[in-house]
Amino acid sequence: MDSLNPDHPPLIVTPATPGVWKFWGTALWGLLIFIAMFVGQIGAILLLAALRGLPIDIASIQLVGREPQALALSVIMGLPATLVAVWVAIRFKRASFVDYLALHWPSWKQLLLGAVGLIVIVLAWEVVSRSLGREATPGFMTDLLKSGRDNDAALMLLFAFSVAAPMSEEVLARGFLFRGWSASFLRVPGAIMLSSLVWTAVHLQYDLYFLAEVFSIGVWFGYMRHRANSLWLTIVLHALNNLTAVVLTMWLGS
Repeated sequence: MDSLNPDHPPLIVTPATPGVWKFWGTALWGLLIFIAMFVGQIGAILLLAALRGLPIDIASIQLVGREPQALALSVIMGLPATLVAVWVAIRFKRASFVDYLALHWPSWKQLLLGAVGLIVIVLAWEVVSRSLGREATPGFMTDLLKSGRDNDAALMLLFAFSVAAPMSEEVLARGFLFRGWSASFLRVPGAIMLSSLVWTAVHLQYDLYFLAEVFSIGVWFGYMRHRANSLWLTIVLHALNNLTAVVLTMWLGS
């Protein structure tokens, strides 16, 4: 038998090692994932417009999209679209979805460190805002959240901005993009900076001042993602940040 013949050792099949998308693969897939997120969000608006018998055009999208309930549903529907696109990208590399995105629960010490750092950054920007006489929250977001509170959309907006949005954005930025770019020539520092820039670009509805704040928070999230090797950590931090902002604006803001 060949298995007993030293001249003909048995064939050993070594399973393929799960791969990682590097710089360009991550960039191209990241663009597709962002498009999927956008399609999921705009699809929700189009569906609402169609159900109301409105024509499917830009005017209808703008009309429906200004409503708090519609905007909340749009943000929520971006999450499953993002998750599916990311799953497909990772599947092509035959990698584990959980391991690729570092979906590991952090320690309480790491969670505490991340929260303290986030509080320091937010308070620092609060001090700067007050010294410059600026609003601590963009005016249009204040109007949206208070309108949602007054039109029975508070809980829907709370879920959209405190659960759906953090998960979608973190899976894309600190999950997929950071994972691939940190394994490329960018290494960890470059991946933190570039993924933070991409995350900041997702918030182009803000002015340059608020974009700078978003970028600084993104760098901290990226550092904690690397330090703790946990995407759940940044999802929780992101959710806590948004939850605090939404609650304060809806019910405690003057």
